[in-house]
Amino acid sequence: HIGGVQVGRGYWQRPQLTAERFIPDAFSGIPGARLYRTGDVARWLADGTLEYLGRADFQVKLRGFRIELGEVETALRTHPGVRDAVAVVREETRGDARLVAYVTGDSTPLEADALRAHLLKQLPQHMVPTTFVHLGVLPLTPSGKVDRKALPAPEAPTVQRGLYVAPRTPTEES
Repeated sequence: HIGGVQVGRGYWQRPQLTAERFIPDAFSGIPGARLYRTGDVARWLADGTLEYLGRADFQVKLRGFRIELGEVETALRTHPGVRDAVAVVREETRGDARLVAYVTGDSTPLEADALRAHLLKQLPQHMVPTTFVHLGVLPLTPSGKVDRKALPAPEAPTVQRGLYVAPRTPTEES
């Protein structure tokens, strides 16, 4: 949690999310002061420093944008052909992270272009997965939750010929 004058009033036009993330600040003497529940998990070390342990939720940062994977999954599930969906960030090669969606549903694989068009009606471009993988069922842990570590690696993206344009200026070349 963070608090102080730098904490905003809430999410614009999203009262439910505001109520979930902003809580009354019992440590402040200022009436109406609130704490923001960040989702980060940390612990105090014996020397008084904080050690960052990770996230309590599935918020990720990709190419400078914060993405709630749950929002992507919810939007995918609104497609009539999708039964279930999971979104993850995969980094097959160092520095090349991409948003991947795993979907189950119709017996025939869902068209990536149709899923992408469906998502663009609900989500900004940076939250639309670059790769879609159709699975028969999602892998589950013994407790019945999706086993994100057991999701198969997507096929390497294919390079489309004819899209390459050689550098035209020294700046483009560098």
